[in-house]
Order: sequence, then C-alpha cells, then structure tokens
Amino acid sequence: MKIATFNVNGIKTRLPHLLEWLRREQPDVACLQELKSLDEGFPEAAIREAGYGAIWKGQRSWNGVAILARGADPVEVRRELPGDPGDDHSRYLEAAVDGIVVACLYLPNGNPQPGPKFDYKLAWFERLLRHAATLVDCGHPVVMAGDYNVVPTDFDIYNPKSWRKDALLQPETRACYERLLAQGWTDSLRHLHPEEAVYTFWDYFRQHWEHNSGLRIDHLLLNPQLAPALKAAGVDRWVRGLEKASDHAPTWIDLDLKKLPKAARARRST
Repeated sequence: MKIATFNVNGIKTRLPHLLEWLRREQPDVACLQELKSLDEGFPEAAIREAGYGAIWKGQRSWNGVAILARGADPVEVRRELPGDPGDDHSRYLEAAVDGIVVACLYLPNGNPQPGPKFDYKLAWFERLLRHAATLVDCGHPVVMAGDYNVVPTDFDIYNPKSWRKDALLQPETRACYERLLAQGWTDSLRHLHPEEAVYTFWDYFRQHWEHNSGLRIDHLLLNPQLAPALKAAGVDRWVRGLEKASDHAPTWIDLDLKKLPKAARARRST
C-alpha cells in the first residue's frame, strides 16, 4: 500500500498537477492540505473520474484538508482535532482506509513569532500530542500524515542560519515534535534515509527550487502497529518542477501489509 501526503497550495489552481500525479504515481491513499476552497468547491467529480473516493473539509481562501482513497471511499472517523470546540480552522481529518487509520493534518505555520500565531501553533500542537497519545497504542495501524510545519533538525534544511527566527525551527516547535516521536511514532522518511538530505518544500523566493534549497516539513508518522510494514519512502520531486507548481512535493511511503504484527492484521479485518 502506498500512502502519500501533498500540500497542494490551492486545489483549484493545482488540480491538473494533482490529477497528473494521481495518474502517474497511483497512491492508494493521498492526504491533501491547503485546499484553499470551500466544501462546495472541492472537485469531487474530477477526483472520482480519476478513480478516487474522497472526504474533505474546506475553508475559504486558506487551510482545508482531504483524504483520497483509490477505488474506495474513506470511512470518516472525525473532522476536527479534539480539545478546542471553538477552533474553526480546517486542519484535521481522520478516516479508516482498508483497515488503517489515516490522520491528515495541516499544523499551523506560526509566523510571525513571537505572537498570537505562534501561540496558536503551540496550543494546536499540544492538542495533537494529546490526541496522538490515544492513537499510538489504540491497537489499530495508524499513520499521521501531513504538513507539520516543523523542520525537525538542522539536517532537515539547506541552511538553518537564514531561518533561525522562523516558527518552523523554534526550539519550542522542535521540542513538540520530539515529544510526539517519543510517544512511539516512527518518522518514516528519516527512518529509512537517516543520512540523506531529503526535502519536501522549496519556497518561491531566490530560486530555492532551482538550487535545491529545501526544507523537510511534510511527514508521515507510523505507530508501532504499522511501522513494521514500512519498506520504502520518498518524495515525488518531479511534481515541484512543474510550471506554477505547489511549493511542496508529494511525500510517500510504501507498506508491505503482510509484515504487520498478527494482532494488527486481525484489527484490519474487524
């Protein structure tokens, strides 16, 4: 099973890119972020014609998340991150696909910092930590995929010096990510490529794409029930090279579900 995450940076603008990527790479599950569209503007017909069922939660002009499943309809579990009923940002979706719990998230950027946006980022991260703790040992195989807006270490960015004041690199941000991994989650891309400079995001300034001046901020975390199935992980860089592309490239993992622990395999069938 191939599971991917892709911050599309506007699904209306990038729909041709999304459809080409789905046709060429055929992920079994795709988690999308930054739809930047209301629910009624989601291109359900085009995505179904491409062979995918979908659930989504949109928002005008920014945010928005979706989960696509090839040849199936994701079974929705929840449409929001628990812990703050007043939070109206569309940043979290959770569904079951083929017996796997898939969480799609778009963690707040947090800039400028310090300030209310950074405070919101950390508060949202605390909510994620509490909810993730219920998922990591739930007995089901779980993947939490999305744009985390976290550069975990200096190795995950082309040049940390010019980004030191950015919310993505702040010690508080990185500490939250470390606490998340400490619950028992596996950072799939880094786990399989511990010594490789792998990037998933290149901003639009100063020819960062052309110079491969990137950041790794899109992550797929696996709980202990799913981690044994991990066999490959990578980034579909060719998508970032398309004309008028998103500033993110799709990031993916390949799973051998036959290697799931016996109890997790049994859970998938219930």
